[in-house]
Amino acid sequence: MEALLSTKKAGDFRHGLQGGLSIAIGYMPVALTFGLLAKTTGLTVAETVLMSMLVFAGAAQYISLSLIAVGTGILEIILTTFIVNIRHFLMSASLSEKLEEDVLYKKLTYAFGITDETFTVISVKEGKVQTGFAFGVILISYGSWVINSGIGYFIGEILPAFLQASMTIALYAMFVGLLVPSMKKSIKVTFLAVTAGALNSVLLFTTNLSNGWSIVMATLVSAILVEAVVMIKRKGGGRDA
Repeated sequence: MEALLSTKKAGDFRHGLQGGLSIAIGYMPVALTFGLLAKTTGLTVAETVLMSMLVFAGAAQYISLSLIAVGTGILEIILTTFIVNIRHFLMSASLSEKLEEDVLYKKLTYAFGITDETFTVISVKEGKVQTGFAFGVILISYGSWVINSGIGYFIGEILPAFLQASMTIALYAMFVGLLVPSMKKSIKVTFLAVTAGALNSVLLFTTNLSNGWSIVMATLVSAILVEAVVMIKRKGGGRDA
């Protein structure tokens, strides 16, 4: 009986690795670019790899690089990362219902490994998901992100100095590339981006806030304003009906 259970767990893990393979491949160029940009931002290879190991969140790590580049303090970086990844609370709660019951330390382990991509692969699997499957998806995705971050850093080291200097511009270009498609799909995202940008500019020019705190405040206030407008519109629509 124990042998059968062990074989089943190994099979679940193997299926998880197979399910996460596409994520691992998709992470390669993004992680390589992160490592390259981390080098041009001034991080050491150890700091670059450790950030990928301990944070494991693409958007948050790119935002952290931009904040580090302008000399933002550690507290502002932590708060910004928290705001960006706050959706993970909901994602973790959702997967907690989807996955089999297991001991707490295992739940904490796969909760750490939740990203938009791993969440999608695990959540769309039919039926109750086994812990081994979740670990397989997360392990191959996590390994790809961490390893390719380090490789990207070493690629940055062999680039000519003028290309390394120009890569700081690529960081902002990447944010634009991520933002514009979302703005095209949703007026809410467009309104949020414009409001946050305008509010950040106002705070920078009219207050003594640092760049980091200005970004944190602009993000929080604009998110609250946008959600308030959406709620008012929904209530108004309900009364009209």
